[in-house]
Amino acid sequence: MTHIVWDWNGTLFHDIDAVVGATNEVFRPYGVGPFDPDGFRAVYTRPIWVAYERMLGRSLRDGEWELLDEGFHDHYHRLMLACGLADGALACLQEWEDAGRTQSLLSMWTHERLVPKIGEMGIDRHFSRVDGLRAAAGGPKAEHMAAHVLALGVDPEKVVVIGDSVDDAHAAQHVGARAILYTGGMSSRAELGGVGVPVVDSLANALDLI
Repeated sequence: MTHIVWDWNGTLFHDIDAVVGATNEVFRPYGVGPFDPDGFRAVYTRPIWVAYERMLGRSLRDGEWELLDEGFHDHYHRLMLACGLADGALACLQEWEDAGRTQSLLSMWTHERLVPKIGEMGIDRHFSRVDGLRAAAGGPKAEHMAAHVLALGVDPEKVVVIGDSVDDAHAAQHVGARAILYTGGMSSRAELGGVGVPVVDSLANALDLI
């Protein structure tokens, strides 16, 4: 493996507290919650509207998803200001770079927010390419991964994707790359373990596996 494609939210960026906090805020009027990180991971799935239906115990009504999603992001963008890089993230980026290998960042967070955020954190220099979401609806990550790897011009067989969700593993498999999943994000270890790829509890463990 000579190239890492990193995920952002829940992987390099440790934002689980902001995600759970924002979720609790939007569900407070429903009398649902509050969730702690483990409780949230127990009900979380993608697409996120399915997780919301699990939390409510019913189907979403017309227009309800849009209101919940807008409310979530309003709270998330406030709460994420208190979040930082995951433990060991900076050391891992530097170690991989020092070994003469390359790395990039592919996120389903909006591109116009992602780019200044990684610049603010001083890690943009580590990436040969950064891609966030440029369209309103993201959908599965697989097609975004295909475009990202094509733009990089790297052999997918030399790529490992490090992310925190089943979607990251599926995106890697879609392009013929390998994946390592990290338990610091929104998915439970049990869900991650069902994909059939290595699961680690730290980013340093991921580099050790590579």
